[in-house]
Amino acid sequence: QLQPVESGGGSVQAGGSLRLSCAASPGSRYIYCKSGAKWYRQAPGKEREQVSSIDLRGGVEYLDSVKGRFTTALDNAKSAVSLQMNTLRHEDTAMYYCALVECGGIYDWGQGIQVTVSS
Repeated sequence: QLQPVESGGGSVQAGGSLRLSCAASPGSRYIYCKSGAKWYRQAPGKEREQVSSIDLRGGVEYLDSVKGRFTTALDNAKSAVSLQMNTLRHEDTAMYYCALVECGGIYDWGQGIQVTVSS
């Protein structure tokens, strides 16, 4: 499958905000048959963890530590997903990966994008 393209991210001070975006590549099967999308993150020395999940009905789930601070949304017209991150903390520092979920549960993984929060 074609790899989604992630954008956004970067460095910010604690308390700041960042917005991540992830769009399906032209020709991706996800454009024609989508199930939802997820965001994951992995900090150095730690296991990858799921940050958020959203389905086509708008049902969302969040990691407990980001509830009330992060918001994910689908843009079906653009076959994209976003992650708005507010009130960022140092412990949110990680490489963030999107996963566009095709019909049948196939994951199209993004390349990863770094988010660094300085305290």
